[in-house]
Order: sequence, then structure tokens, then C-alpha cells
Amino acid sequence: QLKLVESGGGLVQPGGSLRLSCAASGLTLDSYVIGWFRQAPGKEREGVSCISSSDGSSSYADSVKGRFTISRDKTKNTVYLQMNNLKPENTAIYYCAAEYRRYSSSWCFGASEYDNWGQGTQVTVSS
Repeated sequence: QLKLVESGGGLVQPGGSLRLSCAASGLTLDSYVIGWFRQAPGKEREGVSCISSSDGSSSYADSVKGRFTISRDKTKNTVYLQMNNLKPENTAIYYCAAEYRRYSSSWCFGASEYDNWGQGTQVTVSS
């Protein structure tokens, strides 16, 4: 059974950076699509970025393009989300999710498309 564990969240000032990690265990991430999502209080969970663990193809939400970078390390069975120039509106719980499916940006931002989820990590951007 696939287990996902996020880490790397914390408190950061506006303009700062954080790198989130999504470590998988139980199964290798080969042929999985990994998505990063976030949920702020009172708001729906939204897709931030997604990546094919097979070939590294990736996509980003418009709100994070140019600031966030998703990557994967097959040897560590881990996917990362590097977040730069963080803004207060980026404050949320960030989750990673995995789905065994061919990658496509047409579906990978949909939370309902994923069966495997981590517990989330809190990111707070505040001065």
C-alpha cells in the first residue's frame, strides 16, 4: 500500500522560500502522477502542480508559474515542491497525492482524481 508523507512546511516571511517534500513508501512512484494541492481555511482544495514520475512532465497552476518548481528524485522515491517568492495568499495546508495513471495536465489538477493522499504540511507566509 502506498503511503505519502509531506514535510518541509513552516512559517516564512513574504518573499521567502520553502521546499516541500513528499516521501513515498510501500510502493515505488514509477508510473504514478504526483500532484501538489493546497487548502486554505474556508476554501476548496486546489491543484498547484503535478508531475509524471516516469518522465518528469509537469504542469503548474497559473498563480504559481515562475515561482514554484516541482521535481522528483527516483532514487529517494520523493517528489519536491520548491516554492520561491512566497506570498501571504499562499498560506495553506499543502498536500501531495498520487495516482497510478498516464500523466495529462487535463486531469492532474483535479483533487477527485487521486486515491492516495498524504496528511498535509502547514505553510504560513506572514511578516
